[in-house]
Order: sequence, then structure tokens, then C-alpha cells
Amino acid sequence: MTQSKNSISALELKRLLGVGYRTAWLIAQKLMAVMLEKESSTKLSGRIEADDAYLGGVNPGGKAGRGSENKVPIIAAVQTNKNGNPIYAVFSPVKNFSNEEVLAWATRSLVPNSTVVTDGLACFAAVEDAGCIHQKEVVGKNRKSTDMECFAWVNTILGNLKTSVSGTFHAFDFEKYASRYLAAVQYRFNRRFDLRALFPRFVKAAAKIGKRPEHWVRLAEDCV
Repeated sequence: MTQSKNSISALELKRLLGVGYRTAWLIAQKLMAVMLEKESSTKLSGRIEADDAYLGGVNPGGKAGRGSENKVPIIAAVQTNKNGNPIYAVFSPVKNFSNEEVLAWATRSLVPNSTVVTDGLACFAAVEDAGCIHQKEVVGKNRKSTDMECFAWVNTILGNLKTSVSGTFHAFDFEKYASRYLAAVQYRFNRRFDLRALFPRFVKAAAKIGKRPEHWVRLAEDCV
């Protein structure tokens, strides 16, 4: 869970540990809850690429993209250095892409005076109310974000995130548990520079966090 880019499913954990699926699932959820708590204070600064996206499975006959009723809206953001390389990332479930939600996200996740590069979606203007600079790079029929260098890293990281979720976990209750799965990816990404220290530091954090009974685990999004 700390060393593999794509993490590990509860089913695979069950096989490795020789325990029942329910036990393996609870272990995985409790460990991801540790990652969520450790990442809850992460803030990005400097130059930041941000994008809106959806996490979830396909519901035949439902809407696609923005407005989909079967997917969880998220904001993905990555901080880059002066050489354009990614440093830290934040993946945040939101209720919707409204000015209020984006303002709350920016206040929580961004350091004031940061420069936030987006595709010009109207709600991202709210980052200015959080004290940030909004750099709009509007996309359209003749200008796709995937072809634009200014979105190179947020597109790459979003692609890796979706591949990890669909390839390892296949399906889960996205609306209820998305914050934990996103936090696990974020935790590994933000600590990737020192993999040797990552595991012992994580064990220490898990040992210090205290008891997390099953009823607490199943409350999911209400527990941070």
C-alpha cells in the first residue's frame, strides 16, 4: 500500500494475509484512513495546474462527463517547480463544480498568492477569492487540454489516477469512499522521493492514530 504505484485490492490483500475478505477490507480501509488524515493538511503553493474530473463507473444510458449522475466530481491539482516538474498533488472530492465548492477547496488546499492554471471553467474563478492568481488557458474544439503543455502534469497524473482505480479496485462505492482512495494515491505521490523511509514512517503514523472500529470505518466520508 505504500510502495506500489497502483496500491493493492482488498481481494489481493485477503490472499496474501490468509484472512477473510471482510477483515482484509477493514485493514485496507483503516490504513487508507491514516493516509487521509496525514494528507488532510497538505497545501499547494507556487504554480499549480488544476482540473475538474469525475471518478466512478459507467452507467449505461446515463449522462457522460460534466453532469453525470453516476460519478463523483473531483478536483485534481499539482504543484510544479521552476523547471516544470511535479512536486506535490492534491485530489479532492467536491459536491459539485460551483463557486462555493471551489472557494472552499482553494481555501483548504492552496496557499494564498499561488498561481492556479485552469482550463477556464467558470467556477475556478473562485480561487481569486481565496487570494490566488487565476491563469485561464481556455480550451475548445481547436485547443484540447491534452495537447497543451501548461496542463501536461495534471493530465498525466489524472490519467495515472484513473488507471490505478479502474485497474486495481475495478469498482467500489465511489460516493462514499472516494476520499480515502484518492488520499492513498496522494499520500504515495507526495512521498515518492524517499521510498525507503515511507514504510516505517507510515507504520509509526498508523500506530499513533488510535482505534478505528468498524462502525467508524463504514461512516466513511463523515470521518477524517
